[in-house]
Amino acid sequence: MNFAEAFHVAVRGLRANRLRSLLTMLGIMIGVAAVILLVALGNGTSARFNAQITSLGTNLIGVLQSRGSVAASGRSQPLTDKDVKGLQQDSQPPRLLSVTPVKQASAVLDFQNSMWRTSIFGSSQSYLAAFHRTMAAGNFFTDGDVRTSTRVVVLGDKPVQQLFGGLPAAALGQTIRIGRQQFQVVGVLVPNGQNDDVAVMPISATRNYLVGGDDTVDQIVVEATSQATVPASMNKITNVLMDRHKVNSPAQKDFEVHSNLELLHQYTQLTDVFTLFLVAIAAISLLVGGIGVMNIMLVTVTERTREIGIRKAVGARRKAILKQCLIESTVLAGLGGLAGVVVGVGLSLAGKSVGASFGQFAPPELSIGSVVLAFTVSLGIGLFFGAYPANRAARMRPIDALRYE
Repeated sequence: MNFAEAFHVAVRGLRANRLRSLLTMLGIMIGVAAVILLVALGNGTSARFNAQITSLGTNLIGVLQSRGSVAASGRSQPLTDKDVKGLQQDSQPPRLLSVTPVKQASAVLDFQNSMWRTSIFGSSQSYLAAFHRTMAAGNFFTDGDVRTSTRVVVLGDKPVQQLFGGLPAAALGQTIRIGRQQFQVVGVLVPNGQNDDVAVMPISATRNYLVGGDDTVDQIVVEATSQATVPASMNKITNVLMDRHKVNSPAQKDFEVHSNLELLHQYTQLTDVFTLFLVAIAAISLLVGGIGVMNIMLVTVTERTREIGIRKAVGARRKAILKQCLIESTVLAGLGGLAGVVVGVGLSLAGKSVGASFGQFAPPELSIGSVVLAFTVSLGIGLFFGAYPANRAARMRPIDALRYE
């Protein structure tokens, strides 16, 4: 019996028990579809994280006040304008593109009795470049505004939605109350999905009118020349600030230096583990489907014992019986795997189209590799779990098979 004949016999045997074959294929189909869909969900989540972090700039470095470590003197020194200038004026390589101070606060914005509490970022004119932001309308404040503490403000998308009906043009030139002072809206930021609930103003205005007039900063944002220079730039920042704060040991430094590149690597590792966990869950479904294939093949061998005995009595070799049973189990698993591919791909594509309509949902990202792997595994399951029933059928003695009732 050649392969074509064995395949025809296997298909005929499956068609003779359609309902039983369909139920067996269902387990394989669910497992394959689950693997494809869950890998697509993991890829989509990973792509969403990567896009969000990349939009913030992978060459950005943040310097924050440490919450635990203190210098040898026992006192923690805050970050100040002098630290900012020290980083800006340091001539040692690598070069830093920008050094931007940030003073944070929270305040209520009031426009014609419409109120909205938002985050206040007091910063310098380099804020736009440092945070990779662009203007939707109007202009950003200037260095002159910072020097003169001009009461101007640039709004994010969320305050514009709440106070001006989402119309950037309607916000420009309007005077709003922030705390106890009047500020003029000079610009509106393009939303980026991260820091949209914000109002940005000159850092001097933040100090003079909202939080007090000291020279401390809550954060220093440094832009490296490229991703490749981020590690060297972080070392430079650490050395400069340790020297300024008179800290001798890195373990005692009273500030922390982090980069978005580190955050990207952490998220990548997290999403890889998440995807692996999902695939492991889906693999359980495939295992259950494989057990179903073995069960149905054992039943099939039992039902066809006399047929096997007759075939062996008229000269069928053990190899022919083994090949027929293996082909039957592989066809059974393969058809289930093919149906699972159709379902998994269909759900992934449907989820992607639905996800595009909802900004908070990470749409699945279909992976051709996962489709090929899932289908290949389904064929492997057919061979693996069909091997024992096939070997059992091939080892039958003709006389014992013919006597079977």
